[in-house]
Amino acid sequence: MSAAGLFSTKSVNSNMSFKNKIFEITDKILPEITSVRQNIHRYPELAGQEVQTSRLVRNILSFTEIKLLKPFIGTDAVGILQGVKTGRNVTLRADMDALPLDELNDLPYRSELPGKMHACGHDGHTAMLLGAALVLNEFKDDFPGSVRFVFQPGEEIAAMGKALVESGALLNPEPDAIFALHGAAGLPVGMIASRPGTMMAAAGFFKIVITGRGGHGSRPELTVDPIITACKVVDALQTICSRNIPPQDAAVISVCRFDGGKNANVIPESVILEGTTRFLEPEIGAQLPDLIERTVKGVCEALGASYEFEYTLPYIPTVNNVKIYEFAKKMSQEYFGRSNWFELPRSSMGGEDFSYYLERYPGVFCNIGMGEKSPGIHNMNFNFNDAALRNGIAFMAGAAIEFLSKD
Repeated sequence: MSAAGLFSTKSVNSNMSFKNKIFEITDKILPEITSVRQNIHRYPELAGQEVQTSRLVRNILSFTEIKLLKPFIGTDAVGILQGVKTGRNVTLRADMDALPLDELNDLPYRSELPGKMHACGHDGHTAMLLGAALVLNEFKDDFPGSVRFVFQPGEEIAAMGKALVESGALLNPEPDAIFALHGAAGLPVGMIASRPGTMMAAAGFFKIVITGRGGHGSRPELTVDPIITACKVVDALQTICSRNIPPQDAAVISVCRFDGGKNANVIPESVILEGTTRFLEPEIGAQLPDLIERTVKGVCEALGASYEFEYTLPYIPTVNNVKIYEFAKKMSQEYFGRSNWFELPRSSMGGEDFSYYLERYPGVFCNIGMGEKSPGIHNMNFNFNDAALRNGIAFMAGAAIEFLSKD
């Protein structure tokens, strides 16, 4: 597609409200943005490798008044749109990376790259922010201040949002409000959902290598079986939260990888376990590494095995600013109707590196509905629902212009 000819909106009535103008422009560009979303879906790129996606974003934005900045950490794309006069800054963020999964969907635009797919909806996030950028480009003479558009690499596992913030991508000017949207299964299509305060959990990752003594499957008495040891470790890890963490406090320990043995007749030398921790309160999270290692050590010593333990904490809790949450709620209800806003009753134990943006600046992280029957994210059947793009674009554009235009 030609980025230069994406759309023309010069006939929009300048006397229309921001809301009506935003929806009119959004409706004009929606077919093209949908095509962009599906193109990104077809060619997914993993964390830190978003070369083609970043190039596409920069190509489209190069035909606007948005000033594109040099990359801060490699494959990011950051741009600034200056309004009619100086003022506050709103920063809008989308993530671009895919997951290392094989897509199962039978789609005309299904992933063409084996072992890679957009199973978390970042193709949709990128498309929504591109749409919002194109919409807001038409309002540059209507609002004071500036809008920053951040297309971020490596949200999955790598948590590259932390490095991007630390690199100075949000400086000059610093944001007065920041917003991000994430596709969510189980909500009606296009519904916006969030909550004040802690929105999502911190996320840690661990790797445990258990080493025993291998041997023939017929003579287990001559071995130190790492598979048996690992099974007991997995079982014991499930008691950490229930027996060490107060039941009023949320914490999760999940083993998600168990890798040991290559042959049905050979007891292996070692087994690898990998998994994740989740928690809402830092003081709870601080206990988990020691509790995990103490458990692993006890089981291994009892059965004569040795172990290696690694633990990282790439994600901190995602905490929404209460005032910006209330602003987003009011704006969303005005744009989409009161019934299209949903206040989440509890925090999610999922992790998100937008937390590093919110750690420094006031803002809000919101979900946008993919449909009640949509497969969940990180599922090989997930596909961002294009019917949600309209509300996503309008929410991002509306949040920026309404915030900058009002006290």
